[in-house]
Amino acid sequence: MQKILTFSDHLRLIDERSAALRAAVAAAPSLGMQVPTHPGRTLFDLVQHVGMGRRKSAAIVVAGPADAPPDKSAWDDGAGAPRDREALLAWWTESVAHLTGVLREAGPDRGCWTWWDDSPSPQTSGAWARRQVPEIAVHTYDAQLTLGAPQPLPVEVALDGFDDCQFTLCATTVAWPHQPAVVDYHATEGYSWRLRLSREGAQVARLTPAGGGDPETVDASAWGTASDLVLFFYGRIPLDALEFEGDRRIFDQLAAWDPSL
Repeated sequence: MQKILTFSDHLRLIDERSAALRAAVAAAPSLGMQVPTHPGRTLFDLVQHVGMGRRKSAAIVVAGPADAPPDKSAWDDGAGAPRDREALLAWWTESVAHLTGVLREAGPDRGCWTWWDDSPSPQTSGAWARRQVPEIAVHTYDAQLTLGAPQPLPVEVALDGFDDCQFTLCATTVAWPHQPAVVDYHATEGYSWRLRLSREGAQVARLTPAGGGDPETVDASAWGTASDLVLFFYGRIPLDALEFEGDRRIFDQLAAWDPSL
């Protein structure tokens, strides 16, 4: 059975991946380097984007239960991130420290506004903490790729991150607008997930044993490391970087699907 990470684990991994992002930015020849995964965005833009995202997440947790996110003024004073490298790194470090401080004070069970209210994931500070880990990890990969030295996501981060992606970002009660389908994802580390797509929405289940289930019911399957599954999910690597079989169009339909529309 897959290890279920705790709130403390997520806070630890936020710090670890944030330090890795800082190290990549500190080693870059220039903050003006173009980020390959974000055409038109520089390394400076990337750090500012990710830092503002952490500040917004902290403001949401501070606000507690709500019908909408707090006003932008609660997390953005309009000044933006400083352009000097050392000042930018200090700003990034402070952004993350503020986020983790807010999360520690809130604990894992504070009710919060979320945009995933129709998924199985809870609307809590703990769910926000979990969501931070793959977000920061993937952007760390972006920064490392910019330097020409991308590293796989750590296994602990990737396994929990892909699980969160499925249950928080994929699972929904919004009707699937295409033919019903079943998609399996298999991590080479020994864990698998099944996504069922129908008029009832998208339902996710962990497969036990990993790779189990009736293969005749599956319309498409993909295999790869947990890191590659996450990077594929976030659009950092193509489907061809994984092993897959079945109807490729389903993966394209999933990539284009926005249940909020």
